[in-house]
Amino acid sequence: MAHKKQISPSLMCADLLNLGAELKLLEKAGIEYLHIDIMDGVYVPNYTLGTDFVKRVKAATSIPLDIHMMVENPGSKLDWFEFGEGDYVCLHIEAEPHIQRALAAIKARGAKPMVALNPGTPICAIEELLDVIDGVLVMTVNPGFAGQKLVPSTLDKITRMRKYLDDHGHPEIEIEVDGNVSFENAKLMSAAGADIFVAGTSSIYAKGGDMFANAEKLRDVINNA
Repeated sequence: MAHKKQISPSLMCADLLNLGAELKLLEKAGIEYLHIDIMDGVYVPNYTLGTDFVKRVKAATSIPLDIHMMVENPGSKLDWFEFGEGDYVCLHIEAEPHIQRALAAIKARGAKPMVALNPGTPICAIEELLDVIDGVLVMTVNPGFAGQKLVPSTLDKITRMRKYLDDHGHPEIEIEVDGNVSFENAKLMSAAGADIFVAGTSSIYAKGGDMFANAEKLRDVINNA
């Protein structure tokens, strides 16, 4: 089952003082999702964006959100955030002890549930969740900071994840990738089976580059891998 290749710029890398103008540019570029990293300083050693930011972005653009909750016990915090129809909400399987309940709560609000796997978390961890998720995020770096280098083994993990999903009768589940999604790596990730690309400092927000042109370049790369 062929999926459309989609781009999800990481807003933690955006120019927050000019975010309104950047959102208009991303709309013009046909961007499919806006990746919003929520970090609590506990599950990952960093703080990033929060509840009011999500609310303001949700109100400011028609682009669906792609909320990535890198927090302890995310299921108990879902009510803090504004999301709904068409949005993705991603929970780390390592951080939520009651993962099926949390995913059901996301689905009940009309959004699409996704689970994230760190580089060291095996693919089989999602075995009991295949009937309740719309996407799986293969982390290609250990979460917490922008600008990290790709964990090489994760490229093969993308390939194995696609095969695992297809072999278990779920070709519809999308694969998202997050971490060092450079133009060069994005081509390899796309060829391996990735569908949604979290674009940060090594592609769309690369220093010295034009954001619109970078988005077009990334789209060309992932569509022609």
